[in-house]
Amino acid sequence: MKNNFKGQVIPINRDNVDTDLIIPKQYLKSIKKSGFGAFLFDSLRYTSTATLDSTESREEDELFILNKKPFRNGNILISKSNFGCGSSREHAVWAIQNYGINTVIAESFADIFSRNSYTNGLLLICLDKENISTIINNALSSDSYQIEIKLESNSITLPNGDNIIFDIDESYKDRILNSLDDIELTLRYKNEINDYEKKMKTIKPWLFENE
Repeated sequence: MKNNFKGQVIPINRDNVDTDLIIPKQYLKSIKKSGFGAFLFDSLRYTSTATLDSTESREEDELFILNKKPFRNGNILISKSNFGCGSSREHAVWAIQNYGINTVIAESFADIFSRNSYTNGLLLICLDKENISTIINNALSSDSYQIEIKLESNSITLPNGDNIIFDIDESYKDRILNSLDDIELTLRYKNEINDYEKKMKTIKPWLFENE
């Protein structure tokens, strides 16, 4: 069971982080779910662009948060309101996960980004503005700022021992806790599906003549 999420916070101190900022459109040519971590926040991380097949090193923008210690190795991203707005692209979720980030915390999320995150098992947590500001400010002013998320108890433990309680949809929570995909969720209702098919074979047998 995947209950605890612990690690270094990556503070992205801005509202309206859109999907094109998360991963620019030139990297959307592949439909594989891997290999996108190198292009996460590409326009902010680097001083030049690349291609999906590019392997050469690029100059990093030393001012961007992911190019600084300890944030470079962080795995819990925190931002402000309307995270993931803009065009729908699962690549945005894949890029976040490929980089090694397993949780995104924000004041609010765009609906389409939320659905894509749900489908791909990326944990999203909404907190109020005050708690978001506290975590971002403390992370930016600390050499290391690690938090622990306990999904079963809907709680976040801060470095000073304070706990923040958050709300989360129970079906989404179950999906993350048990690492379930759409097929595995459907198979939970295997008996009900079989019973329905048996019933339909009696009511509408012509639907099953070619079986």
